[in-house]
Amino acid sequence: MILTRPLAFVLVSALFACNTDPTKGKVQATTSEPAAPAPVAPAASEQVELTLSKSSGSVAFVGAKISDKHAGKFTEFSGKIRLSPGATEKSQVTVTIAIASMEIEPPKLKGHLMTPDFFDVEKFPTASFESTKIEKSGDKYSVTGNLNLHGVTKSISFPAMITTSSDSATIKAEFGINRKDFGIVYPGMPDDLIQDQVLIQLDLNAKK
Repeated sequence: MILTRPLAFVLVSALFACNTDPTKGKVQATTSEPAAPAPVAPAASEQVELTLSKSSGSVAFVGAKISDKHAGKFTEFSGKIRLSPGATEKSQVTVTIAIASMEIEPPKLKGHLMTPDFFDVEKFPTASFESTKIEKSGDKYSVTGNLNLHGVTKSISFPAMITTSSDSATIKAEFGINRKDFGIVYPGMPDDLIQDQVLIQLDLNAKK
């Protein structure tokens, strides 16, 4: 069988797209309309406030196009964990990320990611997350919260490993999100299309 060039290009592109999907084999976060913030269950005096900052770990991501993958991270972020000792499900998390603090190679790529094609950093300088529910799910937790990115707010749910003590909390998570859910729709070059799915990687250790 002889393939016409357009059909051959579609088939080859589809093959490479599958191979470069950074979320292949990973959990996909579920996305829905924003949820109402969870009420603070225990009295404030029963909670311990932990601080999140760039020294707390890493907020990283992996994006891809047909021909390549690119790993990046945000080096400036801040937030709080209101920890309920002995009752992780009653804890709450808030974090704000400075988009311009992104580190990714090559520098030319970062410059493009800052433009209106992607993050539009001048219009939307920060992204934020506020948890609305934390539930035990097997040996992990299911974390639900409102993610504001690129001026769009959606409720997302993802699995996380959470370990707590009386004055610290460690959170590790890896999950995919669809950039188009947040209005980031730039397709890329016709012969090197950008994947819709982006892998998010969290490794945080907050202390009092």
